[in-house]
Amino acid sequence: MLTATPGQTVGPFFGYALPFDRGSELVPPGSPGAIRFHGVVTDGDGNPVPDALLEIWQADADGTVPTASGALHRDGWTFTGWGRAATDDEGHYSFSTVPPGATETGAAPFILVTVFARGLLNRLFTRAYLPGDHLEGDPWLASLPADRRDTLIATRERDGLRFDVSLQGPNETVFLRYPGHRA
Repeated sequence: MLTATPGQTVGPFFGYALPFDRGSELVPPGSPGAIRFHGVVTDGDGNPVPDALLEIWQADADGTVPTASGALHRDGWTFTGWGRAATDDEGHYSFSTVPPGATETGAAPFILVTVFARGLLNRLFTRAYLPGDHLEGDPWLASLPADRRDTLIATRERDGLRFDVSLQGPNETVFLRYPGHRA
C-alpha cells in the first residue's frame, strides 16, 4: 500500500494555474432549475479570506452521482457535478448549479465542499446540507453534536442557497476527515 503524498500550503500560483472557462457554472445561470450556491469564507477572526479556492462535488437533482468524463468541459447540457470558484476580495464565492437530490434512502441531500487556502497544510472537506425536514433522518448529520450541526446547513434564499465557511473560531464549520486522509 502506498502512502499519500504530504500536503503543502497553497501558494500564490493557483490563481494562474487552476481557473478555467465557466468553472463555477455546473449549469448555465438562468437555465431551468438553476440555483445560485454562494457564501463567504472567513478566518478565525471573522475576516474574509480573499484568496481561497473552493471546489464542489454533488449529485444531480435526481440524486444520481454523475459519471460523465470531461468535468472541465462546459457544453451547456452535460451535468458533471463538479465546479471550482475562487473567492473575491470580500471572501465571497458563487456557483451556478442545481439543488442535489439524496443519493440514498434516508440520507439528506448535500453538496460536498472542498476548501484550499493559504496557511492550510491540506485541503479541508465539508458538506453543505440543503435545509428542510429531511435532515432529521440523516445518519451522518445525526452523529454530530446538536450544537455543531448548523454549521453544515445552508440557508435558503430567493435565488438559491447560502453556505458560509468559517475556517476557525467560535462558529467554525465542521470539517470532515476520510479514511486514509491525513490532516
